[in-house]
Amino acid sequence: MYLTEAKEIAGSIGYPSKMPGTSYGLPAKACITGSKLARIEGTPCNKCYAMRGNYLYENVEKAQAKRLAGIYHPYWVDALVLLLDDAHRRAIPHYHRWHDSGDIQSIPHLKNICRVAELTPKLMHWLPTQEGAMLKDFLKEDVKVPGNLTIRLSTPIIDGKSSRSWWYTSSVFKDVHKGYGHICPAKQQDNKCGNCRACWDKSVSHVSYHLH
Repeated sequence: MYLTEAKEIAGSIGYPSKMPGTSYGLPAKACITGSKLARIEGTPCNKCYAMRGNYLYENVEKAQAKRLAGIYHPYWVDALVLLLDDAHRRAIPHYHRWHDSGDIQSIPHLKNICRVAELTPKLMHWLPTQEGAMLKDFLKEDVKVPGNLTIRLSTPIIDGKSSRSWWYTSSVFKDVHKGYGHICPAKQQDNKCGNCRACWDKSVSHVSYHLH
């Protein structure tokens, strides 16, 4: 497969300025649980950053729609592996974030993400998700989450406590006293990760983010 073919199947890889490495975003409107939470006050999804600002530009929406259309292509895994390998040949940190916008769409989609991580062992992957029910069903499948992929189940309520149904979790807090675990330092460093890699780190069980 050539890079041009890979991009035609899977769309483009993102290079977020606020985070190290690469990203791969889907339309926030396609979130299954998130689209329901978006209609509820007091949830992070109700204040979703991916539903405003630069994410509303036509070229961004087209790129996200192309990625969404490609996730069930029979060669999507091969295409993503090629695109990530190519991106990380350059002098960038070897970290990848799944879904800086959007979320997993199904268990087959999640299995394919696991396969991509397995085939890119030098790359650290982070996957945040609101799909707790899907993760419970995923546990019933005979699939092992690769060691270089950290899936973090997001708490659906601002200032809420995390679920105990998954090993790695995250939450959003407005009240400074409601943050716990590892507190994301981005607010104190120009809204950037800087040297922090806690989201990807499996020794960090919970990450708390300031509401933004």
